[in-house]
Amino acid sequence: MNSEMVLSVKEVAKILHTSPNYVYELINNGYLPALKLGSVKILKTTLEKFLIENQGKDLSNLTKITELESLKVAKE
Repeated sequence: MNSEMVLSVKEVAKILHTSPNYVYELINNGYLPALKLGSVKILKTTLEKFLIENQGKDLSNLTKITELESLKVAKE
């Protein structure tokens, strides 16, 4: 069995370059399915599916998810 089949919240946060708290928000709001095996775990395949399904979306505000507009680089 692949040891990377399940990921911890901390591992998912590291992969997504975000905080564990944000990962818990995704889970608690139903965007990222998880399971509890002693601690909360996310299947690697579930994370991959989540990323594919939400590509092109702005998930900064989970109460108002919008389509991502073209990225604008801030001028300094």
